[in-house]
Amino acid sequence: MQTATQILQKYWNHNTFRSLQNEIIDSVLKGNDTFALMPTGGGKSICFQVPGMMKDGICLVISPLVALMKDQVANLQKRDIKAIALTGGIQSNELIELLDNCEFGNYKFIYLSPERLQSDWVLERIKNLPINLIAIDEAHCVSQWGHDFRPAYLKISKLRTHFPKIPFLALTASATPKVKEDIIKELGLNNPQIFQKSFERPNIAYMTFEVEDKLFRIEQILKKNPQPSIIYVRNRKSCLDISSQLDSLGIKATFYHGGLSLKEKDKNMQLWMNETVQVIVATNAFGMGIDKANVKTVIHIQLPESLENYYQEAGRAGRNGKKAYAVLLTSPSDIVQAENQFIHVLPDRKFLNEMYIKLCNYFQIAYGEGINEQFSFNMNQFCLKYGFPTLKTYNALQFIDRQGIISLSQEFSEKITLQFIIPSKEVIRYMSLNPQDEEIILTILRTYPGIYELQTAFNIQLIAKKSNHSEE
Repeated sequence: MQTATQILQKYWNHNTFRSLQNEIIDSVLKGNDTFALMPTGGGKSICFQVPGMMKDGICLVISPLVALMKDQVANLQKRDIKAIALTGGIQSNELIELLDNCEFGNYKFIYLSPERLQSDWVLERIKNLPINLIAIDEAHCVSQWGHDFRPAYLKISKLRTHFPKIPFLALTASATPKVKEDIIKELGLNNPQIFQKSFERPNIAYMTFEVEDKLFRIEQILKKNPQPSIIYVRNRKSCLDISSQLDSLGIKATFYHGGLSLKEKDKNMQLWMNETVQVIVATNAFGMGIDKANVKTVIHIQLPESLENYYQEAGRAGRNGKKAYAVLLTSPSDIVQAENQFIHVLPDRKFLNEMYIKLCNYFQIAYGEGINEQFSFNMNQFCLKYGFPTLKTYNALQFIDRQGIISLSQEFSEKITLQFIIPSKEVIRYMSLNPQDEEIILTILRTYPGIYELQTAFNIQLIAKKSNHSEE
């Protein structure tokens, strides 16, 4: 059998392992369950890819993101290693064919989304494969304390009953002690070997600038450093705005946010990965598993949600070990905006009590009654009736759901989304010809200023109230 270093040289053209990689590989090869906490860009994938190549059979990799799976499979295929990704978008008949290929096609790596494990027939097929290692990437998703909790991750422990002697390797770049404890418990790791690497990234220079004109400073930074860059923004409209402003300044840019179709996401990401454009402007939907080694600069133009998120996002710079920059641009109004967006929507005790009493009134049940009863609930209507802010109310409902006071079903009815696809002058012309609709249209425009650029979630009760019209 070839040694780990020989495999690394043959397929990855590296002569030595980075810190802790060799120790983790050694632990896995000895058959130990292993927990590895390594910083973003620390080379986690090598920790399962090398032992997967050394052992007979197939390495099963459970990963939460389609982009991450496709990227890693493409990288393995480039090295003439047989790998396949069974992502969520594949139809059942195609999946059956792909699983047949896995059984008889001499594959070394199968990448699987955790949601796939919820299908019993998929689990049955995997049971018959010669699995040599089960790697759980982004393992913090198993923890309800983690910032990316995915309920489907809780099903992974089922694999333990089918593969009792196969080692589990849990990998993450962000886990507090509580999350680490959760990962070990929920994945059913047996006396795991634990490896934790320092989170220091000495090649990244972290900088914060208070500026009045953020666009001017972005232009200066990007023209001085013309290598691939990421700009993180808070919302979808900013993605479009900043991207088009950079284009007009002669800096090629594209954008990425959760509202794009899979096709658009793929297209825009490839433009950036292939370096057809220098910059990708993105919300935090562009995240986990984005593996581009030569990102020179990551710029945040609004305060991130948390230090943990900032570390993850800034850590996408300089994965090749060369000098890189993480830049945070702030202005005095940013703190107020962040407080409005995060702090002010957190319910306190007084709000929780008031909201719960009103909830009982709304359903016309006595305070403390209603056990095992079910009610259909229109949250927008409820908020409008009692003058509650929507987001704060939703957070309060989630809180009392977690406390076991109510059970909040997530079966939302379809949202209304709206976009104006004709020019503003045509909208004005329409209003002059249809004065009875003018008040409604003006209210929509005042409430949703980005409605020309994006499909916008639309609260019909709110618009009806503001424009003094009925919902009908």
